[in-house]
Amino acid sequence: MSTNMDNVEGNVPIEEHESDNEKSKPKRKRMKDRSEVWEHFIKEETHTGMEARCKYCGMRYKCGTKRNGTSPLWAHINRCRKYPYNTPKESKQSLLSFKSNKIESGCTSGLSYVKYDPTVIRKALSEMVIVDELPFKFVEGVGFKQFCNVMEPRFHVPSRITVAKDCYETFLTQKRKLKLVLKKCNSRVSLTTDTWTSIQQINYMCLTVHFVDNDWNLQKRILNFCPISSHKGEEIGKEIEKCLLDWELEKVFCITVDNASSNDTAIGYMRRKINGWKAGVLKGRFLHMRCVAHIVNLVVSDGLKIVNESITRVRQAVRFIKQSPSRLVRFKKCVVEEKINSKKLLCLDVPTRWNSTFLMLDAALVFEYAFERYSEEDPHYVIELNEREGKGCPTSEDWETVRRFSEFLQVFYDLTLRVSGSLHVTSNLFFHELVSVAVLLKDLMTNDDVEMCLMATKMKEKYDKYWGDPEKMNMLIFIAVVLDPCYKLDYVEWMLIEIYDSKHAFVLVNNLKESLNALYEEYRGSSGDVIREEVSSSMESSQFSPKQKKLQVLKSKYKKHKCEKDGEAKIELDKYLEEETEEECENFDILGWWKFNSARFPTIGRMARDILAVSISTVASESAFNTGGRNLDPFRSSLTPRVVEGLVCAQNWLRSSPFPNIEECLQEVEDLEEEG
Repeated sequence: MSTNMDNVEGNVPIEEHESDNEKSKPKRKRMKDRSEVWEHFIKEETHTGMEARCKYCGMRYKCGTKRNGTSPLWAHINRCRKYPYNTPKESKQSLLSFKSNKIESGCTSGLSYVKYDPTVIRKALSEMVIVDELPFKFVEGVGFKQFCNVMEPRFHVPSRITVAKDCYETFLTQKRKLKLVLKKCNSRVSLTTDTWTSIQQINYMCLTVHFVDNDWNLQKRILNFCPISSHKGEEIGKEIEKCLLDWELEKVFCITVDNASSNDTAIGYMRRKINGWKAGVLKGRFLHMRCVAHIVNLVVSDGLKIVNESITRVRQAVRFIKQSPSRLVRFKKCVVEEKINSKKLLCLDVPTRWNSTFLMLDAALVFEYAFERYSEEDPHYVIELNEREGKGCPTSEDWETVRRFSEFLQVFYDLTLRVSGSLHVTSNLFFHELVSVAVLLKDLMTNDDVEMCLMATKMKEKYDKYWGDPEKMNMLIFIAVVLDPCYKLDYVEWMLIEIYDSKHAFVLVNNLKESLNALYEEYRGSSGDVIREEVSSSMESSQFSPKQKKLQVLKSKYKKHKCEKDGEAKIELDKYLEEETEEECENFDILGWWKFNSARFPTIGRMARDILAVSISTVASESAFNTGGRNLDPFRSSLTPRVVEGLVCAQNWLRSSPFPNIEECLQEVEDLEEEG
C-alpha cells in the first residue's frame, strides 16, 4: 500500500501538497485568468458594471458575473472581421483600404479595394527578390518573417527553395509576354552584345535587343545571358543564332559589337545566316556596327600615353594628401579657410581608365588654392613631393596646363556619356560628335603647346584608323542624320566636306547617296509585304466581323496599288529631302516627329523606325569607361548559369515596365543634389 502511495505521490509536484481548502479557491481564480480569450479583450469598469472590450473592433460585452461567462466572447472572436487570423467565409469579398492610385486625370484616388490572395503576394515577393538583387535566403531571415507577420499574419513565408522556383517561373512568364510583343512588332530589331565574368572566371555573353515599338517608343530588353565556352568568332555567332531561333527573331537590321577581331568573324557568320533566312537588308550591308564608346576609349587612351609633367605633379599631390587621414583632415581645414564650396572629393586615377584621370584633374582644379595653402602649413608636403616622380609641388603654370588638359578631356567624357545612353535615340547623335572631335583635333595639331600637339597627333592616328577610311565606315551613322528632320542630306554633305579632305569627302558623299537610295528602294519594294503584315496583325489583335475583314483586305490592296502608282510620280524620298528642315532644339523628339509624319512618308517612316533603333554603343552610360569588362556579384556567381540568366533577364524586363529604370533614378538624385 505504501508503495502504491509513493508511486502516486511521485507523479505529483511537491508544490501542490496542500489542503483541499487552500488549493480549491486559487485554482478557480487562476483558471479564469488563464482563459485565452482575455488575450483579445480588455476589462473595463463602467457605470453599468464590468465590461469586456474587443481589442480589434471595440465591441463590448458584460462580464464579471456567473451569468456572463466566456462563451459570448469566444463566439465574437470567431466571427470578428477585424481579427487578423479570421479568414472570411465570403472569400470573394474585398477589403477597402486607403491607397494612392494614379488615374488618367493626374489626380490620386484615396480609396481602393484589396483582396487577400497569397498567390499575388508570392508573385510580388519573387519580383522583389529579382529587382532588388536579393539572395534567396533573405526570405528565411528572422527580421523579414517578423515584418511579414506584422503586415499580413495570414501569409506563410515560403522557403528559399520555393522562392527560387517562383523567381524562375516569373522569368518564364515575362519571357512569354516579351516574345508576344516582339512577334506583333512591325519593325526590325537591332542587337548589341556585351561580356560579363563571374568569380569562377565563367564568361557570359549578354545579348540585348533594341527596337521601336508600334507606338514609336524606343525599347531595350535583354534577350539572353548565357555562358560562352570560347571567344572565337564562330562560337559567338552560333550563340547569337541559337538565341534568335529561340526567340523566333529573323528580321535583324544591325548588330553592334566592340572592336575585337573575333567579332568580325561572328558578324560574318550571322550575315550568312540572316541572308539564308531571306531577312537581310541589302544582304546585310549595314549589319556590322562598331561600338563608338569603345573606339573613343582607344583614341583617348592612345593620346594619354604622352603623360604631361604637370599632370604627374598634380597626381603626386593628390596621392600625398590621400595617404594619411590626418593629412586629409588638415586639407579639409584648408578648403574651409579658402572658402571653397564644392561637393567634389579628391580622387586618384586608374591607369586603365582614362576617365578617372579626367575626374582626378577636374576635382583637383577646384581645390587649387587649398593645395597652395596646404603647402604653407605642412613642410613635409614640399619635401616629399620634391623627392617623388614629379619633382616638386604643382605651380601656377602646372595648374594652367592641367586646366587645358581637363577641358580637352571633358569633350570626350561628355561625348561618351551621350552616345552610351540607353533611354533615348543615339544613332542620330554620333555624327555631330564626330564633327566636333575632328575639328578639335585639327586645331590642337597646330597648337603652340608641344605636348598638346603631340597628344592630338597621336589621337588623330587612331581616329583615322576607324573613321578615316570611307570603305570601312558604316553609312548608317550618316543616314541616321539624314532622317533627322532638323538636318537632312545637305547638312551631312556640307559637314563631310568640312572635316575631310576633298578626296575622302567625295567618296563619302557618293557612298552616302548610293546607300540611301538603295535602302529606300529596298524598303519601297517590300512595302506590299509590310502592309499585309500590318493588316494581319491588326486583324489578330482586333475583333473584326467577316464583313469588316473583307473591307480591310480591300484597303490593303488599295495601299499596294497606290505604292505602285506613286512609283511613276515624284518619289517619296525626294519630297522629304526637299521640305524645309525643322527648327533645331535641345529636346527635339525625333520619334514623336516620325510618329506624326509617318503617314505622309510611310516608306521613309519604316526606314527611320529601324535605323533610329540602332544602338551605337554596346554598353550603358555607367560602364562605358570600363574597358576591362563587367563582373557578376558573388551571389549570382554562385548560381547555375540557367538561374543567373533567369534573374538577369527578369530584372531587366521588370525594371523596364512597372519599375523605374535605374538611370532615371540616378538622374532624379542628381537633380535633387543640384537643387540642394
